[in-house]
Amino acid sequence: MFGAITGDIIGSRFEFNNYKGVDFELFTSECCFTDDTVCTIAIAEWALNNYQDDLVAIVRKWGNKYPYAGYGGTFVRWLNPNVIPVPYNSWGNGSAMRVSSVGWLCNDIDTVLERAKQSAEITHNHPEGIKGAQAVASAIYFARAGKDKAFIKDFIEQLFAYNLNQTCDEIRPVYEFDVSCQGSVPQAIIAFLESRDFEDSIRLAVSLGGDSDTIAAITGSIAETFYQGVPEEIKAKAVTYLPQEFLDILRQVEERK
Repeated sequence: MFGAITGDIIGSRFEFNNYKGVDFELFTSECCFTDDTVCTIAIAEWALNNYQDDLVAIVRKWGNKYPYAGYGGTFVRWLNPNVIPVPYNSWGNGSAMRVSSVGWLCNDIDTVLERAKQSAEITHNHPEGIKGAQAVASAIYFARAGKDKAFIKDFIEQLFAYNLNQTCDEIRPVYEFDVSCQGSVPQAIIAFLESRDFEDSIRLAVSLGGDSDTIAAITGSIAETFYQGVPEEIKAKAVTYLPQEFLDILRQVEERK
């Protein structure tokens, strides 16, 4: 899941300032972690506690601790301590960017699909929101299990009916800002499938444009698993953007996986 957070940090400065190329500096003073990271940490805490704790309470706790991380308006209202939090039928990609720990910490595909669904439906209970989370968690699980890209691609296409046959070069010229799962998760997976290594996957994800931090977070979460880690020099730089309590959760996931 460190790959998701690294993608979020690198992609953060391009979310509303897209750069449709791969020749950019990975880290600058304009980079930061966003809601993608905060929510990833929240789901990880739930997963680390064997899914026994109140997920809604955990996500609201972290969200309200970092209130300026760039959440969408509906999610901000869901976080409000003065309202009763109920799912709001979202098909947004927030369900997909936060799910990586489920793919890391579940040990069979049926459990992955069920926990990914549970992680999504507290807010994103639209079928597309659930599907996006399940697709990303499945890709991570199978990458962790040593499956090749052809297997991962085929599984996701068959179960979730995503079209993964485009290339990044075909997507890039026409792709626009899209926060839906159905309009960003396939693109993020394609960036992973086309990549040569972890860094290349993040560069390809950012180069597509659109919701750059979230696309890079999704791509990075899968790429980290497939390429067996985030390169040390990239990881060392990403760490400098994170508070200690995030690093503590990340360490616990590393120890458990």
